[in-house]
Amino acid sequence: MISADDLRYFLEVCRTGTLVSAARGLGVDHTTVGRRITQLEKASGARLFVRTPGGWRPTEAGERLAVHAEAVESSILSASEELGSPAGRLAGTLRIATPDGFGAFVLSPGLGNLRARHPDLKVEIVTATRLNLLASKEFDVGISLARPTIRGVESFELADYPLGLYASADYLRRRGPVRHVGELLEHPVIGYVDSLLDIPALRFLDALVPGVRPAIQTNNITGQWMATVAGLGVAVLPSFIAESDRRLVHILEKSVAIRRKYWLAVPRELQGLARILAARQELEELVRSHPYLELVPPAGPLG
Repeated sequence: MISADDLRYFLEVCRTGTLVSAARGLGVDHTTVGRRITQLEKASGARLFVRTPGGWRPTEAGERLAVHAEAVESSILSASEELGSPAGRLAGTLRIATPDGFGAFVLSPGLGNLRARHPDLKVEIVTATRLNLLASKEFDVGISLARPTIRGVESFELADYPLGLYASADYLRRRGPVRHVGELLEHPVIGYVDSLLDIPALRFLDALVPGVRPAIQTNNITGQWMATVAGLGVAVLPSFIAESDRRLVHILEKSVAIRRKYWLAVPRELQGLARILAARQELEELVRSHPYLELVPPAGPLG
């Protein structure tokens, strides 16, 4: 007989790839995780993992079992959520993982409606601008600058957004106007730390001005915005950050137009939960009402 508790250990190994990481997430010793996996393999009559240099990889039987294990997990989570909250009210914790720009300038100031409708729901916002932000799956809802390719995560396009070249009015008074893209080679450019940039969609400057190397590099958009405001150079900034800042001037507006998109991701086992559905609805409404974001029409339910 397969144990639902053993399935919990099995899923954690599937998601983390190692016994040690799974044990850390479960709060147990790694030998306990190994014992539970062995127990589950005996009960199922199949080998569930193969060990590779990159970690523990599910076998074909393991992949099939994972579908059922996630369904069991989703049912347990739904029951806990329903029984643990008063009728019609959401409680507990909603963790949203997001790039720092969206998190700081769109999500954080836009939580008013969600908080008003669900005051008992605690919201955690975790930000970073790295492709592996969602890799640990330690989130309820994820926002990504590239389509997630993580196993067990469903995703769809959420929003398109424009970016442009900006400099401070003070900087342009000192250095003079930028008349065409080629002149950027004569200006200090502000951008991402190249060695830490693992999101191809953020390599604007490579295509815009081949050969340019940012004089000031930071690993987050907030730092780039503040450096631009301080008059340290020219930067590519999202319109949802720069257009509301009167200290900044949009330069080469007619000749430089950049658009990127955000993806929304949810672990498959969570997608039916009430707090996830509420979060998706609020995110779509937030994007729909934002002057510098364009909602991508939902293709349907997650998945």
